[in-house]
Amino acid sequence: MAILISGVAGFIGFSLAQRLLAEGFSVYGIDNLNAYYAVTLKGDRLRLLESHPNFTFQKLDIYDRQGIDTLFQQQAFDYVIHLAAQAGVRYSLESPHTYGDSNLSGFLNILEACRHHAPRHLVFASSSSVYGSNRKVPFSTRDPVDYPISLYAATKKANELMAHAYSHLYQIPTTGLRFFTVYGPWGRPDMAYFKFVKAISEGRPIDVYNHGQMRRDFTYIDDVVEGIFRVMHYPPKGCDQPAATTSQARYKIYNLGNHQPVTLMRFIEVIETTLGQKAVLNLKPMQPGDVLETYADTTDLAQDVGFSPDTPLEVGIAKFVDWYKDYYSS
Repeated sequence: MAILISGVAGFIGFSLAQRLLAEGFSVYGIDNLNAYYAVTLKGDRLRLLESHPNFTFQKLDIYDRQGIDTLFQQQAFDYVIHLAAQAGVRYSLESPHTYGDSNLSGFLNILEACRHHAPRHLVFASSSSVYGSNRKVPFSTRDPVDYPISLYAATKKANELMAHAYSHLYQIPTTGLRFFTVYGPWGRPDMAYFKFVKAISEGRPIDVYNHGQMRRDFTYIDDVVEGIFRVMHYPPKGCDQPAATTSQARYKIYNLGNHQPVTLMRFIEVIETTLGQKAVLNLKPMQPGDVLETYADTTDLAQDVGFSPDTPLEVGIAKFVDWYKDYYSS
């Protein structure tokens, strides 16, 4: 089985590639290795993957239409796991065109390639950001998501719509996964947990937005990888007689979250306990594009693939801190 992972040098892509290689799959990874965060971290992830004989890497931007077309002409993929995207809510306020190029045009290139080369299943990354300011919790995939409050969220909602259209038109089995605040070893330095651990370890204050009055559904990376791995083996079959809230296409959306949100202040307490150091809090107002709460309803995921994330925050943070200390002491 040959699997393409776009964004393979990223946090989730790298972690998934490790799992797939351990399971005996051949993994072909692409990534543009941009400088949104430290390229050295991406390079270190890649070096671990490249030590495996069943891994192949090509530096390629999904925005490169000809490059993507050539790749799919030269390589046959049983599964396509599309994780490449410009991430970050706040950065979308600073560099909006980057999101149009990668998240919209880049995803269209992937869809077109799948249209002409028909993988068994296309799995792509969406985001809990699509729920915007929804106040009904937990967030269900049946809830309306028509009012994004950041460009990043809008591009992810657009991805879901684009994927459905292609699934309907060209019978591509397609599944979108709405990730909820993924954290863990080898994670992204722009994420709050990473910044908090770094700052507290160095005795510097941490910025706490909305004065800590937020809740997040933190999801450990191993749970996310397990979710992707299981979903990959369950391509949607479609529905002959769809209801008003379903589709006839071979298309599905799942939440991939821990379904146990915690307050930001509790999150900081767990980090403090794990590090054995107190944080100096720099309380700040709410940032544009941020949401008050995320909370995943994972009922459909559990019913369809027999899995729901459940790693306790204390366990996941301890594993991240262990990795952080080891990585940055070497």
